[in-house]
Amino acid sequence: MKMSDRKKKILQIVVDEYINTAVPVSSKNIAEKHLTDISSATVRNELASLEELGYLTQFHTSGGRVPSPQAYRFYIEELMEKGNLSDSDLDYIQSAFSSKSNDVEHLIKSVSKVISDLTDYTSVAIGPHADAERIRSITLLPCGDGRALLVIVTGERILRDSFIRVPENMTDEELENASRVISKLFEGKALTEAKEVEEEALQEFGQYRQVMAEVIDALKTYTHPREEDVVLTGAEKIFNHPEYEDIGNVKNFLSVISSKDKIAELIGDENDEIQISVKIGSSGDKDVPDDCSLVTATYSAGGKNLGTYGVIGPIRMDYPKVIAVLENVGRALEGIVENKNRDKHNNKDGKQ
Repeated sequence: MKMSDRKKKILQIVVDEYINTAVPVSSKNIAEKHLTDISSATVRNELASLEELGYLTQFHTSGGRVPSPQAYRFYIEELMEKGNLSDSDLDYIQSAFSSKSNDVEHLIKSVSKVISDLTDYTSVAIGPHADAERIRSITLLPCGDGRALLVIVTGERILRDSFIRVPENMTDEELENASRVISKLFEGKALTEAKEVEEEALQEFGQYRQVMAEVIDALKTYTHPREEDVVLTGAEKIFNHPEYEDIGNVKNFLSVISSKDKIAELIGDENDEIQISVKIGSSGDKDVPDDCSLVTATYSAGGKNLGTYGVIGPIRMDYPKVIAVLENVGRALEGIVENKNRDKHNNKDGKQ
């Protein structure tokens, strides 16, 4: 059924009002505050029709209406007006990234904090996909007991949390030699290319095939988001919202944020081509718990993935504000990357 313009306007008013007040919206409120040229009875009839269509629900027969998950989806896709940030919000975004840190971990935490502070929701983040990064060097450090620490240096970071097994009779000198050969073999290759060179590498590596096989298996683990790649900020902010006075809603929320693996599953599969993604529980987005919404943005600049960031909170979320924050943070990150690329280019020209 095609929705009339009047129904659309009334539904937009109900969603906006409920987002702002968390109070069920009555026909009298709409007629007196927003649509003064329409009688309260007419508005009441339209509300009843919207309820029949599944866009509104009513807790009590004499009370106002609240939007359904279906209404929020329709609102986001067709009715929502673009949100604008205040000058102080924009200044905060700019000042937060003024240090232009080269440290990826520091940048991820900064972005996550900015988003949480400006939206008043719990923010979630996964940094740049490690699998696309190119390997600069690989080092194996002896740890005894048939183990070695694998240290992978890419153009973006140092990955040093993988222990691999090595033959117990392998000397430190032999391990150093193996490390040198492995590093040379993978230098300049992306982490995702480990599988492509696996057969060739194992054939060439002779007596220390076990070491090479362990290194390749470790490299493969970076092709998917891992728990340590996930940053969560502002978990306590759920209690700033009346929905979480209900213990059931708190449990739903905690079921997600208590597991970084679950967060990685929720936001780690976003398509780089999708700038803003909205997932609403109870509306067909099965991965998101009922009564929760997840809004994320995947950022990239200069052909470089900058990570996926967003917020998780109640379905009654201030979507215009959240999306405006994500868009402006994205522009700030793009500016940082462009300035860094410009500085590198200028330094290169200056040396020539």
